[in-house]
Amino acid sequence: MLKKLSSLPPFSTAKLPFTTLPLRALTLALALPQALLSLAVNASNETDTSPNESDVALDTVTVTYQQAYRGNTAPEALPQSMDVLDSSLLDGPLTDLQTALSYSPSVSRQNSLGGLWDSFAVRGFPGNENMPSGYLINGFSGGRGFSGRRDISAIDYIEIQKGPGSALYGRGEPGGTINIITKKPQFLPAGSITLEGGSYNHKRLEGDYTRGINDQLAFRVTGALQDSDSFRDEVFQRRKVLNPSLLFTPSDDTKVLYEGEYLNHEQLFDRGIVVLDNDFDTVPRSRYLGEPGDGATEVRAIGHQLSLEQQLNSEWRMSLGYSNRRSWLDGFSSDTELSPSRQSLYDDGETLTRQRRLRDYQTADHSFRAELSGSAMTGNIEHNLLLGADGYRYRLDQNLDRYRGGNGTYTLNIFAPEYGQDQPEVAPLNRNHELQHGYGFYLQDLMTLTDDLRVLVGARFDQYWQSLHEKVYGAPQSDSGNVTSPRVGVTYDLTDELTTYVSHSRGFLPLTGSDADGNGFDPERSRASEVGVRYSDAGWYASLAYFQATKSNVLTADPVNAGFSTQLGEAKSDGVEVEASGQLSAQTSLRVSYTWLDSRTSKDAVNPDWGVEIPAGSALVNIPEHSANLMLRHHLMIRNIPSHAALTVNYVGERLGETVDPDYILPEHWLVDVSAGVEVLPDLTVEAAVTNLTDTFWVDNSYSALWTQPGAPRTYKASLTYEF
Repeated sequence: MLKKLSSLPPFSTAKLPFTTLPLRALTLALALPQALLSLAVNASNETDTSPNESDVALDTVTVTYQQAYRGNTAPEALPQSMDVLDSSLLDGPLTDLQTALSYSPSVSRQNSLGGLWDSFAVRGFPGNENMPSGYLINGFSGGRGFSGRRDISAIDYIEIQKGPGSALYGRGEPGGTINIITKKPQFLPAGSITLEGGSYNHKRLEGDYTRGINDQLAFRVTGALQDSDSFRDEVFQRRKVLNPSLLFTPSDDTKVLYEGEYLNHEQLFDRGIVVLDNDFDTVPRSRYLGEPGDGATEVRAIGHQLSLEQQLNSEWRMSLGYSNRRSWLDGFSSDTELSPSRQSLYDDGETLTRQRRLRDYQTADHSFRAELSGSAMTGNIEHNLLLGADGYRYRLDQNLDRYRGGNGTYTLNIFAPEYGQDQPEVAPLNRNHELQHGYGFYLQDLMTLTDDLRVLVGARFDQYWQSLHEKVYGAPQSDSGNVTSPRVGVTYDLTDELTTYVSHSRGFLPLTGSDADGNGFDPERSRASEVGVRYSDAGWYASLAYFQATKSNVLTADPVNAGFSTQLGEAKSDGVEVEASGQLSAQTSLRVSYTWLDSRTSKDAVNPDWGVEIPAGSALVNIPEHSANLMLRHHLMIRNIPSHAALTVNYVGERLGETVDPDYILPEHWLVDVSAGVEVLPDLTVEAAVTNLTDTFWVDNSYSALWTQPGAPRTYKASLTYEF
């Protein structure tokens, strides 16, 4: 745990170089490309080489900017697996990131605070159940904070970079990294407007417009307005999203890009249903057990990204970037009491004891990055090099007030709820103020030894500081450390179509927040290995991967102190992934994938608050052993009118639903979605979609048997899109 510093005031700079760290790290980052440039240019000029083919068509979708942490290396040259969810998959009834990630069976849904944030696990490793999941936006941290569910309107495509990657990104989960690539300004004018309506009074307006102002300046604006009710009684959702961006190209070799983000999301807080004695029909899935009088919980986020890309010569490129994000989450909620000794539901089977809470969460996140990438020759060996530095300053303020009565107080009948009762006053429970600083340096070299053999070596050095002051419980705490994360991988082309690879890396992740006693968490440590094979030919792509990863200091939900987390010890995840995609015909495409996971604790753990032993080999919450996805898309002509149809099938196997109750198992489910569209005019398209066609009962995620979030029943949507 973080060591106690009783004499240190909160966020003091007396012993921690907080105030000087960003300036020092930024100076080092800006100096790095200059220091290395002369070496790089000299190395590249020693021999007359043609431009590397990996400098062209780096990504599945053409974008204006080279991606961060990628360098001049094509994804297919890396010794790791990657899913790309491009526009062909994201078009349709999707509105948010969480739903889009369901297309990858390597990603499992986690506790999403009733739909107020994105939460997921990649390859069986969840993060903090009581914080949003981390992900990247154009290589910058985007999930660190309370930014609501990420809207799909500004997303160009999503990369699910699976397996070892901490040697570049740092501060990440061993299962993989989600990187969102946003839509960039274009000089040719283009735009679209989409009107959407559907079940449960769903209404949505989405827009996208881009054009050049002159031959050096272009802009783009995307956004969405959404107002919807829910299949959950009383629950509503209102969302406003705006994403402006501006591209400046003073020369062919220089690009400056600004991207902004504004989000306002309002929703009635919802912990889901209760499940007694494993009976998922205890109450209807529509039954709301909170209090409408609490009003909406509001989530707001404002973000800015500024990037500079400079082509230095035919081989070398430099990029600089800065990101600034702020987020807020505040509102009341009435949550089911989880402690058995306080819960009257266990006495009569119908009277639900509730807590009342007031959340006031805020974050401020600053980060920067500097990179130099290019290729050079040493003898007969070609080096694709990436050298970089990054840093961040992150502040988290969590103020939580609570009313917690005894058995029989602030109750609701689960079979005949009567809302509108007097709401009790809340008192301070937690005043958590946390500050993190860190910087890192990373180096990667992809060496082409022969036409068929490539070796990747990389390393990252991180230095971090962390200060935590939980004012209700007392003494401030602080911690610091430095970590080196190595990475090595080998790729070998067996044939022109068939490639095999193996890789290994180590990583770490400083954890935010505190446990119920106000203690900070030790950083996670991880190691991950992967071996796989890829096939590509005649428009078909297929892959097979086996991976193994271990993570220590794993966080899990604390069911006694609801809304808090505790560290479980060590967990291990083994798995197999199989994927294939291609064209069945000129009009029909198929994408199918399957994941098998064995994610379990690898050491015994006992929590003194629970009085419950978690033995080695226990399953992790919300992680299925089997999951699969199938997508079939077909284009056709109906009376000479272009049309399309799509079928999506998702399977999720049984999952553990609560950390301390191995008998609470979430049922498996199959979800079938269908959609179709008709281009009624050259610029006008009508689409319709039905999700959960078979009206299957399914569970989205679970924190405990009394906080179980059901999935939506059969839902209809229709949209009208005008392109100009």
